[in-house]
Amino acid sequence: MMKSNRRRSREFALQGLYQWQLAKTDIKIIARQLAEARGFDKIDVEYFSTLLEGAVKHAAILERELIPCLDRGFNQLSPVERGILLLAGYELMHRPEVPYRVVINEAVELAKSYGGTDGHKFVNGVLDKLAARVRALEAKPA
Repeated sequence: MMKSNRRRSREFALQGLYQWQLAKTDIKIIARQLAEARGFDKIDVEYFSTLLEGAVKHAAILERELIPCLDRGFNQLSPVERGILLLAGYELMHRPEVPYRVVINEAVELAKSYGGTDGHKFVNGVLDKLAARVRALEAKPA
């Protein structure tokens, strides 16, 4: 199956968030490094930049919003899970034009590709709870 350029953008943004968490490198440097990676020419660069910069800029607020949805401390999550949740949390809170189900589905796919064995189930559960709060009108049960 072909990956959309938005999915690729999310994958690169996740790589950037992973590096940012571990090395605390400036995100402009990370973005420049990722721009040289294979496949970067196939992404929506503007969306990648929006996601990476937005998730980092709003990381403290996103973490505060995510904590009530977690079954353990934010720092106990793997860097991949934290990155996926920051990314999807940013999209849920700041990109209302992207349907919440798309945000959650994309995050679950990232978790399946890059996370631990049952990480996608955890990510799905956390984001369902977050969407119910931050996208209440859109996410209310039918």
